[in-house]
Parts: sequence; C-alpha cells; structure tokens
Amino acid sequence: MHDDPIGGEHLAPVSFSAENHPADLAELLEEMAPEAARVALLALPLGHGAETFGYLPPEIQVALARVLSRGELAAIVTEMNGDDRADLYNRLTPEQQEALLPGLAQAEREDIRRLAAHQEGTAGAIMTSDYATLAPGLTVLQAIGKLRLEAPDKETIYRTYVVDAERRLIGSVRLQTLILAQPQRTVEEVMERTTRAVGVEDDQEEVARSIAKYDIIALPVVDGEGRLVGIVTHDDALDVLQAEATEDFQKVGSVGSMADSIASASIALLYRSRIYWLVLLVFGNLLSGAGLAFFEDTIAAYIVLVFFLPVLIGSGGNAGSQSSTLMVRALATGDVEMKDWGRMFFRELGVAILLGMTMAVAISTIAGFRGGHQVALVVAVSMLLIVTAGSLIGMSMPFILSRFRLDPATASAPLIASIADIMGVVIYFSIARAILLH
Repeated sequence: MHDDPIGGEHLAPVSFSAENHPADLAELLEEMAPEAARVALLALPLGHGAETFGYLPPEIQVALARVLSRGELAAIVTEMNGDDRADLYNRLTPEQQEALLPGLAQAEREDIRRLAAHQEGTAGAIMTSDYATLAPGLTVLQAIGKLRLEAPDKETIYRTYVVDAERRLIGSVRLQTLILAQPQRTVEEVMERTTRAVGVEDDQEEVARSIAKYDIIALPVVDGEGRLVGIVTHDDALDVLQAEATEDFQKVGSVGSMADSIASASIALLYRSRIYWLVLLVFGNLLSGAGLAFFEDTIAAYIVLVFFLPVLIGSGGNAGSQSSTLMVRALATGDVEMKDWGRMFFRELGVAILLGMTMAVAISTIAGFRGGHQVALVVAVSMLLIVTAGSLIGMSMPFILSRFRLDPATASAPLIASIADIMGVVIYFSIARAILLH
C-alpha cells in the first residue's frame, strides 16, 4: 500500500529526485532506456528506489530486471512488498528466477515461493504476507508497542488481525480502537470477533468486489483450516478491478485478452488479439448475403428498398449493442443476477418498443418521399420490429452466456451487430414481400 502524494493547488515539475513521490519517478523511468533507467533507479535511496520500482508497469519491471545485476535486483526485491515481489518473480524467466533467489535471504526466498505458488486469479495470488498480528492475551499497551516496532515493515496496521497459537483467525482490531482503549485491557476484550475473511482459493475479482462493497482497507485470507496466511489490500483490489474492466472492454470490442499495455503491444500481438474474431464475424456476415440472395425477387421488384437497408440493420445493431453493453456491465458489477432475466426482459421490451416506434416515425417520412406510402409502411414496421428484436437479443445474450458459465462480456458489440444484421435482412424483406408482392 502506498501513501497518497501530497500536493498543493499548483504542482512543480517533477525532477528525478528522492524528494518526489515514487509514482511520479516511475513515470520518468518509463520514458528512459533500460540502462539509463537502471542508473537513475540505483541513484535513489534503496527503500525509495524499491517503492518506485513497484510502481512501474510489469513489462518495464521485467526490462529493468534484465539490466540489473543479481545483487542490485536482489537488494531491490528484498525491499519490495511481499505481493509485489511474488508478481515480479512470476514474470521473470526461469533463468532469471534461478539467478535471483540465491541473492535473497532465506525468509524472502520462502515468502516468494509461497506466494508465487498460488494459482493465478485467486486471492492467494494477490495477497501479501506483510501484515501484522496480535495475540489475544496482550494488553492494549503491549499491542501498541508491538505495532510500533512492526509498522515499518507492514503494508498496513490500521486494522490488525488477532490469531491464536495455531495462527487461526479469531478477530481483528482497529488501530483507533487500541489508541482509545484503556492500556490495561486485553486485545481479546476490545477486538471485533466478527471478521470478514476470504479463502486462499477464492476468485480474486470477488475478493476485490468485497473490499469495494464493504469499503475496507484489507481482507484477511485464510487456508482451509482457518489459519491466517495473508491479506489482500485495497490497492491490489483496485488493480484487479482495473484489469478485469480492461479485459471486459477488450471482449466487448471482440479483442482477445492482452497481457501487455496497448502502448507497448507489438504489431504481432495486436494482430493476433483481433484477427480471430474478425475472421469469425466475416463468415457470420456471409449469412446476411445469403438472406439478400433469397429475397432477390423482392429487391428486383422494389429496388428502392435497398436504400433503407443499411439504416435498418444498423439501427438494430446499435440498439442491440446498447442493451448488451448495459447488461454486461450490470452483471459484472452484481447489479443484476440470472434470476433477474425475466424482469429485465419485459422492461427492455417496453423500452425497445418505444425506441422502435420513435425511430419508425422518423424514417417513415423519408421512406414515403422515396417510395410511396406502401414502402413507408414496410420501412416503419421493419424498423419497429428490428430495433425491438435487436434490443432483446442484446439484453438476453449476456444472460445466456452466463447460464452456460461463459463470460458475458463475450456478447460483444460486433457479435451482436452481426446477429442483428442477419435478423434485420430477414425481417425487412419478409415484411416487404408480404406487403408489396401480395
């Protein structure tokens, strides 16, 4: 956990000095070549340099690790927070990992191995071992003295966890409570026995949501026997939620997940992340062409219908994409659940009909000028049905994917638009054939 930078109304330009916040220094390092960044980083006091290193993006950390000597890297890693150490270790190559470990003290080596062993995406993978504990039998005065000694090496002491002799979590106590309590009282007397905790294998996104929901600094992580093994702090939870939101946005845009940032991604990576869905959507859109071929006689008889085709299928895709985006986000935040599908469906139906009617009125006037009242009727009815159907498909697709345990974000805008195109062609020319050719 990092302290917030202190700033006034007007901030002075940032220079590479230990007087500046590590987050600002990290931004300067990002602009340097690895060798120059190494020299600048090593010029900082060790603790300040390690904190600055922790603010760097993962790909920059790895690049710097390549140019730092084993001793230099080991010194920085030793000063880093436990969870940041483990994250960096997992990003290094096996050769770099083997070179790093001998330079660390045994305690740091064991801590890295323990934290790095947890499966990605779990609470164990994002927890830190830099937390403070208290025994229930300590007096308040003894507890404050213990925290005073341990505070420099811990991520947070605002809430301390109370464990028994077997390290089983039995409660927690706030620093404020200790300060205000009578010195002779025991920790057991002033602690909170109801302490929210998560399992080491729990999903990291659910853990992050819990931290946000209850507005707490950290959540304790326990193993299967209830023993405290780490904590997940709110800054790590924020990183998880940001990463998950980025991944969802990429999926909504039919882009594969990218480990690197968009600024540093290579052409090859950007190509691989986008080509898969684009090729699939090309074959999907061929169905729209097949629909047009099926209605060739209707198109030949009323060529004016082609003028309104892009507007109609585009409107269906836009309405569906809107509905899909709103529902994907609602499911991701927990605002709605699977059991809400029926209520959401009928509400979306009402909204979609109103949207479709409004858009039908807007387009029918132009259709009347272009093709007469019968064409205007075809276009108006088609607009109403296409927008309604597109909205309902866009709203329902995330629920359907969730039902089959797939990521609802896969209900992307391009996918919904392609489905709406096919559906729009069939609806439009079916209505045209029914009204104009009979």
